Amino acid sequence: MGEIEMIDIQEQIEKHLQELSKYTSTPNKGTTRLTYSQEDLGARTYIKEKMYEYGLKVHEDGFGNIFGKMEGALQDAPSVLIGSHFDSVPHGGNYDGPAGVVAGLVVAELFSKNQLIPKYPLEIIALVEEEGTRFGGGLMGSRGIVGLLSEQDFYRLKDKDGISTVEAMEKIGLDPSLPKRRDSKTMKAYLELHIEQGPILEEKKIPIGVVETIVGLTQLEITVDGQAGHAGTTPMEHRADALVTSAKIIAELPTIATEEGEGSVITVGSVEVFPNGANVIPKKTVFSVDIRSGKEEHVQNMIRKVKELVYSHNQNNIRLSIEQLLYMQPKSMNPEIITLLKQKSSELDIPYYSMNSGAGHDAMVFSDFTAVGMLFVPSKNGLSHCPEEWSDSRDLANAVQILYEAAKNLTEVEVK
Repeated sequence: MGEIEMIDIQEQIEKHLQELSKYTSTPNKGTTRLTYSQEDLGARTYIKEKMYEYGLKVHEDGFGNIFGKMEGALQDAPSVLIGSHFDSVPHGGNYDGPAGVVAGLVVAELFSKNQLIPKYPLEIIALVEEEGTRFGGGLMGSRGIVGLLSEQDFYRLKDKDGISTVEAMEKIGLDPSLPKRRDSKTMKAYLELHIEQGPILEEKKIPIGVVETIVGLTQLEITVDGQAGHAGTTPMEHRADALVTSAKIIAELPTIATEEGEGSVITVGSVEVFPNGANVIPKKTVFSVDIRSGKEEHVQNMIRKVKELVYSHNQNNIRLSIEQLLYMQPKSMNPEIITLLKQKSSELDIPYYSMNSGAGHDAMVFSDFTAVGMLFVPSKNGLSHCPEEWSDSRDLANAVQILYEAAKNLTEVEVK
């Protein structure tokens, strides 16, 4: 691939990312693009327009995942999938997720521009609700595709305002009655590009990370029920303050992760207080507990210890409950795909570094159902999930080149 084409790839990446960044409900304060929102609709319209432009056959499933398919010469052959998600956390960045979707779009454009005829279909995918920001749990689009999220459970999901997935989909013109689960036999491989969201590649000054494993993770939702009361007239010894109990639990959680060691982490990122009045003793709190580790035994140990800690406070008119919203085992990427990505990096003279992912990704869901490979690019200052999130388009272009060459190999292209 020549220098001129490389510059063109960079320009296309920057253009796509700039366009997608416009679809946010918090302009100038980061990207906030919740699943099935008007911002979602704007982004998906743009993505579908580009898929059509590159000659792909476009459709959406009953979850709202987007698929753009370049048919292969083989009849009913499994597809080589490339993509990521396009939802965001509140006030997030422009790269987490969209960079991978854009990579897929640019690979499809290169296939079309260079008149490549794949033997196996090339399919670009854009997935919903990976972050779990609106409906909880995370990885919803990919879990739905492979059948880990049942249709019944999907219909039961509601956001914090009580709006169901079906209501939200229909509001932006999506059809929740469309087929949802996909036969794994239709997937030959899945490739995903993602920003690292950490400091390792930048510190090592290496432009590409080849992911070998993804940490195991679980997300718990803890509900603490107490008794509301007047802030001025209820004596301290008569209180059943849900927030005070929650604070005691939360303060002890970091110690659990520290004692477990080996990079284990616990995070409380969301806390809701009811009725949330300055002069009212909190009646109820709901908070999240995110647990991650590279070894499943550590994840299980921490889940057990968190439950023991929580239920130890189940006293003095305080009632506690725990719901597990998500559980994913640590996942290894496909050895043959790892080798292929490293080989293509070497052929292109692009330095790479073998690494593990501390964040969960759609790739970990697909890894039990098809051959999966994943590339990281450096994140400036290791930052992500914030407006300052940024990755160099040159690094992204390097990753696209690698994915393009790997996709040519996996789809067994023929040149006109």
